Amino acid sequence: MLRNLSLFILLIGSIQLTTAQSQALTRAELYNKVKGMLVGSAIGDAMGAPTEMWSRESIKMEYGFVDHLDSMVREPSPEGTWQWNLPAGGTTDDTRWKKLMFHYMLSVGDKPVYDAQKFASHIVQEYEKAVKALKTTEGYAPEAFEAAARRMAWTQEWAAVARPFAAGNYLEYNTALSRFYGGEMVCAGLLYAPAAGLLFPGNPQKAYAETFKISIFDLGYARDLTSLIAAMTAAGMAKGSSPAKMLEVFRDVDPEGFFKSRLVSRSAYRILREAMQIVTEARKLPASAIDSARIPYPKRLKVDALYLAQMQKAFELLDAKNQDMPFHAGEITLQVLTAMLFADFDFEKSIIFLINLGRDNDTTAAVLGGVLGAYWGADHLPAHLVDPVMKVNKELLDNDLEQLANQLTDKIYQIRTH
Repeated sequence: MLRNLSLFILLIGSIQLTTAQSQALTRAELYNKVKGMLVGSAIGDAMGAPTEMWSRESIKMEYGFVDHLDSMVREPSPEGTWQWNLPAGGTTDDTRWKKLMFHYMLSVGDKPVYDAQKFASHIVQEYEKAVKALKTTEGYAPEAFEAAARRMAWTQEWAAVARPFAAGNYLEYNTALSRFYGGEMVCAGLLYAPAAGLLFPGNPQKAYAETFKISIFDLGYARDLTSLIAAMTAAGMAKGSSPAKMLEVFRDVDPEGFFKSRLVSRSAYRILREAMQIVTEARKLPASAIDSARIPYPKRLKVDALYLAQMQKAFELLDAKNQDMPFHAGEITLQVLTAMLFADFDFEKSIIFLINLGRDNDTTAAVLGGVLGAYWGADHLPAHLVDPVMKVNKELLDNDLEQLANQLTDKIYQIRTH
């Protein structure tokens, strides 16, 4: 589909997606897209959860080649899983952030407009609710207190930034933001960006502008990346959309003028070009260069040895671009775009690419799964991945993905007809 990447990027035209196109979606079609984003993101999260932050060597040693959901041996943590050793389909904070964002979107008025202060208050309220639950925890055994403390710690960094912002104390907000996760340019907004784009189907310009408002936890060009991922999601929801139209947002959607930055220009566009270069270079690897001893083979994914060898080459090229922190927003976005391009926007192959790459693989796969899930729709996602993720999330994690998708679909329809 996208083999000739250099030619592809030169030929893509201007975005022609409008709200009118999104209005051509029936409720069933819109629900399919909304559910696709939510479940697609949860699939990526669940597939990466057993090996989150692992090195590629550790993944290969214990799992070989990951191409399916698996149970996990990991202790609970605030940003990770909240239960011990979840079964296949269990998820982490990447899915919890989509749920939190859905709840915020359900609270907006009759117009698709985000309010940064109200969003900040939403985060603070989530934290205060967890604090109250911890304070009212009863009993003697430590497990209940540990579980409540994890829920509180999940949003404590976020609340420290959100509280002064919600109060309009921007000096204190700037100081808190500088300390947010050590002042690193983390992928904060990317955790909820695919969900944020859902409210604007077929309108990437609006999705970017509104998401930029609420990217209050992002530093530097991470705000641009967060807003672009939301715009990609919105672009992919339109009837007649395509991978080309989704990628066009990196060039054509720039209401904040990042391209005009002196000396640097737009870092997000540079990241897209780097992803294209990596895939182009990896695809040059000839069959004669295959080293079978170095290639882990999948159990169920149907690809040939050359595909796997070229994937390993792409991994090595991505390694050279790694940041100090695996959850750096620029690194996350580069890996997501590279996976999409390498796998020709195939949902399952793209996610498998990211899981076997390693690093912060549940987050990268959750971001990618959300964007491509909205593009393909829930009915095009593999049933062997969808069913266990929805079951475990509903029965064990209090995440009813189907209910959330129905509620947000109704909300978008309500806004449309107001």
